[in-house]
Amino acid sequence: MNLPGNSAAANVTVIEFRRAGYTLSTGQALLTGLDLTVQRGETLVLLGRSGAGKTTALKLINRLLDATEGEVRVEGRPAREWDPIALRRRIGYVVQEIGLFPHFTVERNIALVPRLEHWPEERTRARVAELFALVGLDAGKFSRRYPHELSGGQRQRVGVARALAADPPILLMDEPFGALDPLTRGEILEEFRALQKRLGKTIVLVTHDVSEALLLATRIALLECGKLAGVYSPKEFLRSNEPVAVAYAEYRRSLARAEEDA
Repeated sequence: MNLPGNSAAANVTVIEFRRAGYTLSTGQALLTGLDLTVQRGETLVLLGRSGAGKTTALKLINRLLDATEGEVRVEGRPAREWDPIALRRRIGYVVQEIGLFPHFTVERNIALVPRLEHWPEERTRARVAELFALVGLDAGKFSRRYPHELSGGQRQRVGVARALAADPPILLMDEPFGALDPLTRGEILEEFRALQKRLGKTIVLVTHDVSEALLLATRIALLECGKLAGVYSPKEFLRSNEPVAVAYAEYRRSLARAEEDA
């Protein structure tokens, strides 16, 4: 998959981990010595088992956690030098649980950040209408509904729309499709793949699903036991001799064989 935009833009580092780590007050290290860069316009997938350090790494980017060792830089500045609110408003954040406000309508959920940023109401309404179309929802049908009145796939689309509302340059996604049923998940993955090509955002996506990683990633950063095991293009990942990558590749092949035998 080629990076969106010209090559000069693609070579700009937007996020950088410099020997970054995070250790709990109990002394348990969740992430250790992470050296990793994310280039403008790419989709970097953090792949690994539960407890590998994926979500910890993601939270270091938007200062939901602060590194206890090393440094994380966002757009050339140490994350610690950013005001947390200003930083998070430049970063869309999508999680598996979606996190919609249950007492807000869909329209109000999507418009949340533009209104916090004091956008003119006309501009906000226009942006919300644009986002409904972008994520494939009928504004006339869904704008006045509440989250509990939506299906899981519809709520996930609203979550993506809300994350994109203020047009942030960076999008963080933590297991965003994991709670969906297989058919809905497949549909939304394909839709999101098309959407990412159109938008050219810098995306960091956490998953433990190797098929999802191979479908969406520009590069795959494999984490194991809180450490970086390797960084690969999707093709390189399937050819890697790294033991965890080999296990993932074999698991994917076993699924393919099972589908052929079904």
